[in-house]
Amino acid sequence: MSATTNEPTIAVSLTVKNAVEALDFYTRALGAEELFRMPTPDGGIAHAEFLLGNSRIFISEESPEWHAYAMTGETMASSLLAILTESCDTSYKKAVDAGAVALNQPENQFWGARTAMIKDPYGYRWSFREVVEEVTPEEMAKRAKELFGS
Repeated sequence: MSATTNEPTIAVSLTVKNAVEALDFYTRALGAEELFRMPTPDGGIAHAEFLLGNSRIFISEESPEWHAYAMTGETMASSLLAILTESCDTSYKKAVDAGAVALNQPENQFWGARTAMIKDPYGYRWSFREVVEEVTPEEMAKRAKELFGS
């Protein structure tokens, strides 16, 4: 990291039990590019950063002294990380093949996107979205009304 690096206005920071394993998973499943890693003496990761497209994501291992706790068991994050991709189907298949849990298969949505959703091994939900149609706000409202009723 250098002082000249463009810092994001808001940075997402993921907390996991094993950040070394998680970085490997995100590289294989999502095409992440690792930027920086600050190892701990025991071989773990105190802090690392990776890119997905043009978005920087922070990751670290659980650290109670920093109020950072990983999800446990079957817990699933309430937030969703949505990735704009050129091919929803390809991204979804790559993630599932790498070990992600399929939540929603690729499907065209009324708002003009094709989307799919997975859960990673650490409890985070990721959505792949591909723009398949430009939809005006008026058309989107019309389609939403048809789908959900008035």
